[in-house]
Amino acid sequence: MRKNTYAHIIWDWNGTLLDDLNLCLETINNLLRKYFLPPVSLDNYLDVFGFPVRDYYKNIGFNFEKESFEFISTEFITAYEKGRPNCRLMPGTRKILEQLLSLGYTQSILSASKQAYLITAVLDFGIKDYFISINGLDNHHAAGKFDLAKEFMMAQDLNPNSVLLVGDTLHDAEIAVSLGVDCWLIPNGHQSRQRLRSASVPILDSLSILLNQIQKKG
Repeated sequence: MRKNTYAHIIWDWNGTLLDDLNLCLETINNLLRKYFLPPVSLDNYLDVFGFPVRDYYKNIGFNFEKESFEFISTEFITAYEKGRPNCRLMPGTRKILEQLLSLGYTQSILSASKQAYLITAVLDFGIKDYFISINGLDNHHAAGKFDLAKEFMMAQDLNPNSVLLVGDTLHDAEIAVSLGVDCWLIPNGHQSRQRLRSASVPILDSLSILLNQIQKKG
């Protein structure tokens, strides 16, 4: 039998398995220009992006007294979804998913993306069968990820001690703490390594070393 601490891996999607950083940066800058606001650089984006997304939008200049958050976020996701088919998975994604599956780990996706968009993206990449569940939100405003994770763990009767959450933001670490599960972060998504260090959780350089680190845990 496999000897290790974890039995289930919860994957974040955007910035963890899906390489969409450039698309998000391009999309938000196009939106900023539309409203005559200064664009953000890559370094600035990595330093300011976060959750709740409403606060991130305000921090980069949007005034919700002029246009509602719901309207702005709808504009963003509409443009994002047009460009999303041009994104790729992070290097090594298919290999690590296949390795974990073959070794008997169960896997799921937890995302702040709208469920319908998330399912479409996962199907487009042909990786749906690696996951026992794909969990997105019922809205496109990136709100409610923790509740979604809690409901999933209860439905699956998962022991928090057997679960590892892998993500790319401090929000992923916050969710992990709330759920009582371990969290590892990979700084190749939407927040800088420097910011991720403040979470005091393991930081991996890439997906390619994840399996080795899991096996060391055993």
